[in-house]
Amino acid sequence: MDLRHLRHFVAVAEELHFSRAAARLGIGQPPLSQSIQALETELGARLFERTKRRVELTEPGQLLLDEARAILARAERAVVLTRRAARGEVGELRVGFTAAAPTLPVVPRIIDAYRRARPDVHLTLVELPSKQQLTALAEHRLDVGFIREPRNVPDPSAFAFHTVVREPLLAVMRADHPLAALDVVPLTALRDEPFVFYPADFGTSTHEQVFALCATAGFRPNVTQDAREAFTIIGLIAAGLGVSILPAQLRQVALEGVVYRPLDREDAFTTLQLAQRSGERSPLVRNFTDLVARIVREIEAGLGARLGE
Repeated sequence: MDLRHLRHFVAVAEELHFSRAAARLGIGQPPLSQSIQALETELGARLFERTKRRVELTEPGQLLLDEARAILARAERAVVLTRRAARGEVGELRVGFTAAAPTLPVVPRIIDAYRRARPDVHLTLVELPSKQQLTALAEHRLDVGFIREPRNVPDPSAFAFHTVVREPLLAVMRADHPLAALDVVPLTALRDEPFVFYPADFGTSTHEQVFALCATAGFRPNVTQDAREAFTIIGLIAAGLGVSILPAQLRQVALEGVVYRPLDREDAFTTLQLAQRSGERSPLVRNFTDLVARIVREIEAGLGARLGE
């Protein structure tokens, strides 16, 4: 059934006058009459009773009018939704994040700004370690992910990474630890210390970064206690189980008796990145990455302005 015929039918049914309906549609009366005749032939039913003085709907015509209005409304909705989807205004966006990512102010700012800008997009947030997020991205279970800069990615060409924020790695220890009296802790001073840290198989990039950093200083961290969450690591440090090296954002976990000290290495830093699949064409992903880039630029501009004061 041609939607054009239905639109013509509804116009005539609502006007009950072919000339007025033709003017409303912006077509001539003969083509309109031919369109109605074609629809009646297709349906095998007479839709209008016509006399020289008036036009009236038949019973089949009255029934069709309700259905035609509903069909045209659904068709229009489909057009609108399709166009909005093409602009990334509707749909679902699945965003991965590490457990500690929301403690960085930029991440809640990004999520809030996106929700305000795209209120009709269903935002699904999934907490996963960085390496597990890359697997989920490759398997199309995530669309984007906030991850720690990964090392040893099996297929780097499969992903695109956008820097969100770079921050120092800090030594974390009890306030009564001898090294806590130092303003800057030598990385080599942690050589023989018991570490509380993520297990190697947990999939966090911080594990890879810290082990690589310590390797450049000639030692491997002596992990005597595993913990899968940064907050647990800090709690176990407070309990006297050892020291650790963690991103600076976790200073916000102001646990009594725990202190954070900078390390004496310029390469002691970590980067939070936004990861996506290479060649991603989704308008939803494009809008999200564009917003992230804009907010990162605003933050960098604000920092530059403060430094220039």
